[in-house]
Amino acid sequence: MGNVTVNDVYSFLKSVAPLEMAMEGDNVGFLVGTSNTEVTKILVALDITSDVVDEALNIGAELIVSHHPLYFSIDKITDETMVGKKIIDMISGGVSAICMHTNLDSAKDGVNDALATAAGIVFDENFKPLSDGWALPSGEIVSLGKIGHLAEPCEMADYLVRMKGILNTGGIRYHDAGREVYRVAVAAGSGGGRLDYAINDGCDTFVTGEVKYSHFLFAKEHGINLVEGDHFCTENLISPVVANKLSAEFPSVKTLISEVHTQTIKFL
Repeated sequence: MGNVTVNDVYSFLKSVAPLEMAMEGDNVGFLVGTSNTEVTKILVALDITSDVVDEALNIGAELIVSHHPLYFSIDKITDETMVGKKIIDMISGGVSAICMHTNLDSAKDGVNDALATAAGIVFDENFKPLSDGWALPSGEIVSLGKIGHLAEPCEMADYLVRMKGILNTGGIRYHDAGREVYRVAVAAGSGGGRLDYAINDGCDTFVTGEVKYSHFLFAKEHGINLVEGDHFCTENLISPVVANKLSAEFPSVKTLISEVHTQTIKFL
């Protein structure tokens, strides 16, 4: 393979997480930069924060690949806004951005599959989408969540300790319904609104990244274990997955995971 360009990386990522798998209205794809720029170094991060932009510039990365879009809509690009300043800094420094959001959430080996693996779910014939989701032009149904079962049931207290460690989170909010953990549903990120799907499917436990107080009440009244593992921590599981895929596809390109972007929420 000759020199790798931004467009080469973009084409590969579209094969991993096709754009048509994104939710309607989501802003995914090649969002900043020039497609023919040669790429020698890629920085993978969950978000494109100002610190991540500085990190990319400092290490000489020509491309940032992130999960969350840098912007959903934009009406001006000036240094008067945070988004505008980041875009100006990136373009001035020769840094492009590719963002794969809900298409990567729902893709095979994507964000929710990574969370399912972390949650200990067995990938067998009973592994299935969390909800009806939405249909692709091919007729395939995709969903922002998965349902499966553990290899063996376990106590909720033991499960919480395991999840806290594997998510590398500073803390977990939870509701213990007094049930063993076995049939588990997962929805990475802001998945609290999908709790009812887990209940309707007979799950004893729902693992997600971000929920409201009302979701905890809902879980209590419906007798289901609820585990809130933090938005960042439940989704950042995909960063090493993406980095490994990029390294395997483009061995001549150095692919790094952001060291400056970590869990934002802190705990006493």
